[in-house]
Amino acid sequence: MDQVFANRTEAGRLLAEKLFKYTGRDDVIVLGLPRGGVPVAYEVAKRLHAPLDVF
Repeated sequence: MDQVFANRTEAGRLLAEKLFKYTGRDDVIVLGLPRGGVPVAYEVAKRLHAPLDVF
């Protein structure tokens, strides 16, 4: 299996770039799934200035 991202932090940063148009919106929340998704969600939430919750 080919590894696309160096780590989950990088994956979150790249995903946040794709979701840039949602930055600073009041109607956005980022949900992270346990078992690996939380580090990705953290990076997205940080860059979008959005609240983060774990589902």
